[in-house]
Amino acid sequence: MNQRGNKIRVRFAPSPTGHLHIGGLRSALFNWLFARHNQGTFVIRIEDTDQLRSTKEFEQSIIQSLLTMSLPSDEPIVYQHQRLDAHRQAAQYLLDKGLAYPCFCQPKNADTVINDLEEGKGSVYDRTCRDKSYTQEDLKRPHALRFKVPDTLNTVYFDDLVLGRIEVAASHLDDFVIMRQDNTPTYNFCVVVDDIFMGITHIIRGQDHVSNTAKQILLYQAYQQPRPYYAHIPLILGPTGGKLSKRDTSVSVQEYIEQGYLPAALCNYLVRLGWAHNDQEVFTRKEMIDLFTLDAVGKKGAIFDIKKLQWLNSLYIRQASLDDLIDALNTMSSEAYTKLTSRWDQAQCAALLKLYQQRALTLRELYNDIYHLAQRPSTCNTNILTKWMTDQTPRLVQAYKNILEHQTSWTADNLQTEATNACLQYNAKLVTLAQPLRLALTGGVTSPGIFEIMEILGKDKVLARLSLLKW
Repeated sequence: MNQRGNKIRVRFAPSPTGHLHIGGLRSALFNWLFARHNQGTFVIRIEDTDQLRSTKEFEQSIIQSLLTMSLPSDEPIVYQHQRLDAHRQAAQYLLDKGLAYPCFCQPKNADTVINDLEEGKGSVYDRTCRDKSYTQEDLKRPHALRFKVPDTLNTVYFDDLVLGRIEVAASHLDDFVIMRQDNTPTYNFCVVVDDIFMGITHIIRGQDHVSNTAKQILLYQAYQQPRPYYAHIPLILGPTGGKLSKRDTSVSVQEYIEQGYLPAALCNYLVRLGWAHNDQEVFTRKEMIDLFTLDAVGKKGAIFDIKKLQWLNSLYIRQASLDDLIDALNTMSSEAYTKLTSRWDQAQCAALLKLYQQRALTLRELYNDIYHLAQRPSTCNTNILTKWMTDQTPRLVQAYKNILEHQTSWTADNLQTEATNACLQYNAKLVTLAQPLRLALTGGVTSPGIFEIMEILGKDKVLARLSLLKW
């Protein structure tokens, strides 16, 4: 184990037992921004010692999600399971120094733990094996290794960079297991061994890890290594203030991408969940790097607001160039743009993207609207036009259709001018004509500018769809 200088080094250490979730992404983002702001190093470590639950599929999904979000590791990714020998050697060191001891007690199952708690016994280990002598022959029997919490210890404290001073009474700390009976390391043990090896100087993670910190600090002291700085960031909460769940919104990053959220918009939204710079809401990546500090991270949980995310996403969509939109569509789904160009030529596709990007909340909505616009509506239910219709509406639509049949300059401006003139002749508002046109051409009553859509669809398609209107 070694400590690498004084340069700031942070890590994001997900377990490949599921896809990267939104809380994990924010932790990765905060670590990455902190490293960039301080000219430090950001490293990814895959914590895959739980080989029963860890899968290659989840591992690849997590790494791909981080790459999609432009949060790559600055160094080769560290895989925890490849360091099992180092973990065992580190445990042996503690055993040899008398800082750990073998425990031959049978592990308690979940039911036993629950019963103990109900009977007021607590779940702290009673140190049955702490002072027992043992031989090398004894070590051949199944046993765990426990860390020997010092008898003289009263309190463990640390100054959290977000939460301030935190103190943990020694009475709340038992002689915790560092190596299980199957000779695999426990979480609190191997993360310390690996963080020392990787030279991690700052640990930025969710507040749900506060309870682990005291045990980890004791291990740093046992190895006579300087403890890192800790920063426990607020949890992301659901709309009601409880834990974020699938009922509230999507959980995995991949789901957000597939639903059409731009990576830049998602990162922009997440950086504001728990961190602030005055009242600013929109940040470029450079601004995030320049402005991000842990001093500005709040202590309270941050409410996840899907409406605000949609607003921010729509802003990024409106500002995107055509090339960026196409890239984003292909990130959402590898065949998205190909499917659009199978229904529209490239010029039409470009025009539709430019038109629909002004109102779409998500790329999925943008894609669906453009994709389905190519499909002629099967029927047109004019009953939904009641609020816009007058007795003149059917005759007005027919009159405009007659004009279109002879129209030679098929541009949005000319089509709108002809529509305005037709409405003047029938003493009708433009919406009285525009809504039936919208229904016939798109199958609904909401869309971007209908005359721009008419220009893109072309004369033949427009006339064919108008014939569907039945009064």
